[in-house]
Amino acid sequence: MPWLILIIAGFFEVFWALGLKSSEGFTRLWPSVFTVITLSFSLFLLSVALRNIPIGTAYVVWTSIGATGTAIAGVLLYNEPIGYAKVVCLLMIICGVTGLRLIS
Repeated sequence: MPWLILIIAGFFEVFWALGLKSSEGFTRLWPSVFTVITLSFSLFLLSVALRNIPIGTAYVVWTSIGATGTAIAGVLLYNEPIGYAKVVCLLMIICGVTGLRLIS
């Protein structure tokens, strides 16, 4: 269960990052509210997961889900460029997180 909570927290990190982009520097009300709520929920879930998962492992997994998910969302939602090097780097992040999960 702690790992599922951590994964959900990582997805909420993606949501708040996307909300941050949409808030345009906290100048738009509803995207700003969305950002603050999803950020708070992400941090809360991370803190719950930290009860059972070592902080080093949990933080790397949480930020990796957020970074990878946000990069993919940027390509899909905002037409950000993607190339071979970017895909390889994202795959290395995923492999590293998978390795941490397997040894924890």
